[in-house]
Amino acid sequence: MKIGRYLTLFVFLMGLLITFGNRGLLDNYMMEKRLSSLKEENQEIMRENNRLKNTVVLLRGDLSYMETVARNELGMVKEGDRVYQFAR
Repeated sequence: MKIGRYLTLFVFLMGLLITFGNRGLLDNYMMEKRLSSLKEENQEIMRENNRLKNTVVLLRGDLSYMETVARNELGMVKEGDRVYQFAR
């Protein structure tokens, strides 16, 4: 009879260790969620990297794109353009 109690207690403790212990089921579940999150973040970084590569290619070779960037981001104007400044 005492062996049955000890066996039950042993099985219960092993179940707790398997579920909540280091590298147990709960830890495994959390690591899978973290892996999934990191994979999504990696995909987002790869998309941003590809977008930046495309921008570099356009800036190196496409004169109209360079002109657009210079006008919009740097505030440059062509010779002969009229510039209007409004008082604030």
